[in-house]
Amino acid sequence: MSTSVDTAVPPGTAPDDSGRLDGASNLRIWSVLAIIVLFTEVAPMQYVMVASALRQIAPTFPDQGANINWSIIVFGICGAAVSPLIGKLSDIWGKKKMFLLCGVLFLIGTVMCAVTSSWAVFLTGRALEATAIATTVVSYGLIRDLMPRRMVPIGLGIASTGLGVSALAGPLIGGYITDHTSWRGLFWFLAIFTLVMIPLLILVVPESKLRTPQRLDVIGAVLLGAGATLTLIYLDKGQDWGWTKPSTLVWLIGGLVLLALFPIVEMRAKNPIMDMKLLFNPRVSVVLFIGLLASFMIGYQSYATGYMTQSPPSSEVVEQVKAGTWEQVKSGALAQAQAQALTQARAQGLAQAEAQAKAAMPPGMELPPELVKQLTDKVNAAVTPEVVNAQVPPEAVYQHLPPDMVKVDLEPGYTYGDNFTLLKFATHLTLAQSLLAMLFGFLGGLWIRRSGARLPLVSALVIFVGAGLAYAALSHGWQTQALIGAVFGIAFGLYYASTPNLIVEGVPAQQQGISAGMLGVMQAMGAAVGLAVATAFLSANPVKAVVSVTGAPPVTKEIPMLYADKGYEISFYFVAISAAVALVGALIMKHGRTPATGGTAH
Repeated sequence: MSTSVDTAVPPGTAPDDSGRLDGASNLRIWSVLAIIVLFTEVAPMQYVMVASALRQIAPTFPDQGANINWSIIVFGICGAAVSPLIGKLSDIWGKKKMFLLCGVLFLIGTVMCAVTSSWAVFLTGRALEATAIATTVVSYGLIRDLMPRRMVPIGLGIASTGLGVSALAGPLIGGYITDHTSWRGLFWFLAIFTLVMIPLLILVVPESKLRTPQRLDVIGAVLLGAGATLTLIYLDKGQDWGWTKPSTLVWLIGGLVLLALFPIVEMRAKNPIMDMKLLFNPRVSVVLFIGLLASFMIGYQSYATGYMTQSPPSSEVVEQVKAGTWEQVKSGALAQAQAQALTQARAQGLAQAEAQAKAAMPPGMELPPELVKQLTDKVNAAVTPEVVNAQVPPEAVYQHLPPDMVKVDLEPGYTYGDNFTLLKFATHLTLAQSLLAMLFGFLGGLWIRRSGARLPLVSALVIFVGAGLAYAALSHGWQTQALIGAVFGIAFGLYYASTPNLIVEGVPAQQQGISAGMLGVMQAMGAAVGLAVATAFLSANPVKAVVSVTGAPPVTKEIPMLYADKGYEISFYFVAISAAVALVGALIMKHGRTPATGGTAH
């Protein structure tokens, strides 16, 4: 497998008017590619940072519980909705212009997230940030239009896995910021990164000259986005609301109706946001099908590993619950002892007062009720809780409590939990995975240029299936997760090198933006659907603490933000099965069996 890069125009290839950098110096070519790739890295970088920092973000929004996952889900939903629209606009108005627009919208959303403590404002900011997903979509078109043909497969492979900012610097910088400041620092870092990249993009990257004169189809984008949103709300909240309740099913039915209307409307639209003939061409539709299902695994893997390793171990949770219960028991015992002491002191005081009053009265006479009430009020005023409590030493009460009177069991329990900080999670798990993903994105581009994208894609999906099964069946300790994650990184690089190359080889240049938008929407939807379904599985399997106190019936309560092993395992089996179905699609796919040409087939 050669690693040399030939930038000459292949013999027999007709010149185009896209502004391709044929004949430019290697420095010029690599500088343009580097800026394009770095600009697109903001989307995966924020995903790694935010998904890994969910446990730190959650306390700012304490009423949301498992809904904190919507900080990730809304990113996928909105990214899915805007990717085809921005892809279409890049074909019509220019890819560099839409690149810059995505950067500005991301910057606005990032600042909103950094300064707010409102859940609604935070989600709005995340929705604006979702436009960053479309930068990857647009970058594929820029690379196809600007790079010399033989560099296109390699450029797409590098663009798909990045130059190391999101893979390496993202987790390390994100971990350091979160550990030493707060989660808000993540968003300020992302804002600064974007502010630096926008001028560089303006100065270094030329605009593609290719244009496709066509009007927008806003209705199609609304149908797709609204249908996806309603369906995902059902998947996420179905467990809480009841899967089969009419008030819950209306969300699913409404979403499916809108999604079903989408292709009907698009086939009749003069300027559809998605060309249905292009969509249903096997060279495109099979790739989109694979992208949807494979992204279930991609979306869930980073969330689950980050959440599991940053959770406290079960022994620590048991001790925390036991300590909290002990404080309640001690407080109750002290209050009971003080109440008894107060009752006794007042009874003694009243008895003495009544005896003195009777001694001053003729023999045989009873105390009038009015006098008894006066004496009672006088004694109560003199014998106050503050006076009596000072005479009841807490330690004297606590020493009579049996040391084993509080027992805590987790039913069900869990075996994961390493109490990692975000920085420790980055160095112990994501670093190796990200390095391998970056390396195999480049190597995958070379492989694709030599033999086509199908075999690298098949290899990636085989690893996806194996990784999902391994995550579910093996130990949930961080060492095992790190090993599986490293292997998963190989598949991650090969997968993201393969899919954009398959699209470039399967569509004409004038349809590149919208076609990449189709791939983007499927991948974003896949990640969001995978996480939403997994959230439902997790919510159905909470960790519960059974607290037993001597002399009282056991009390069961859920431990917030902790889920049983079964929830994670079912989720991993689910995404592994989804990847297996995608693998079947890759095996029967006729596309991608010949060396990649950089788009010269069209």
